[in-house]
Amino acid sequence: MQQFHQWQALLEARTGVCVTDQRRVFLQTSLATRMRELQIEDYQSYYEYVTQGPAGAIEWSALIDHLTVRETSFMRHRPSFDCVQHHLQGLLARRQADQPLQLWSLGCASGEEAYSLALITEQCLASAAGETPDYALWATDISLKALEQARVARYATNRLGGLTEAEKSRWMRPVEGGKLEIVPTLRDRICFTRLNILELAQAPIRDLDIIFCQNLLIYFRRWRRRDLLNLLAKRLAPGGMLIIGLGEIVDWNNPLLEPVPDDRVQAYVRRDTHESLE
Repeated sequence: MQQFHQWQALLEARTGVCVTDQRRVFLQTSLATRMRELQIEDYQSYYEYVTQGPAGAIEWSALIDHLTVRETSFMRHRPSFDCVQHHLQGLLARRQADQPLQLWSLGCASGEEAYSLALITEQCLASAAGETPDYALWATDISLKALEQARVARYATNRLGGLTEAEKSRWMRPVEGGKLEIVPTLRDRICFTRLNILELAQAPIRDLDIIFCQNLLIYFRRWRRRDLLNLLAKRLAPGGMLIIGLGEIVDWNNPLLEPVPDDRVQAYVRRDTHESLE
């Protein structure tokens, strides 16, 4: 039990993720898998290895890939993406062509969420009247392995359940192994990069029209969720939208934000103010 709490404290200190006693088996299994790969026989020896020196820092990065795997899929919660689409349509109606849209998929895992956002954005631009702006989409995660998978952009068919047949046909193409690959025109629009959410304050991404952060906050303590959401609120441009998972936090409000009046989603729009981000 003492070793479990030692690892539990290390993981939370370095990533913010809180592994509860109910998820103890998950932590033990993940550690044991990596220890077998390294032929290390006891948890204490591995703990000392991970926490000491440059080699430990490299090993920690590898271990994170075992500890932060999250199941995801395209359009995992379709009402949230429909909400994004409606909001983008409103932004485009009043956006000048020389003012690009800026979107952020936070905790993007293996990329399905980010590509879903890009797909929605492309469809909004295609249906908008007149000259439309360009857009930039950042996608961040702590796992280098997940980001590598996202850049490859090849997915098994069981990850595509949220897409319509028309969307699959337009934005994906079959490749070997029975998988589907995101077409280059969509894949090349996304900048995938590593970010530890505990370092959010140092992230250079600002003035965002969309911040999409789902199924990430549930791994943190309530006080940390509030702190992170308050930081994200400051990253929105006036009129920008923050979308989180339904029920990921309750009884939270921020003076910069107005809740979206839709029971199917949990989303907030930044009020039309120009308060400093600092």
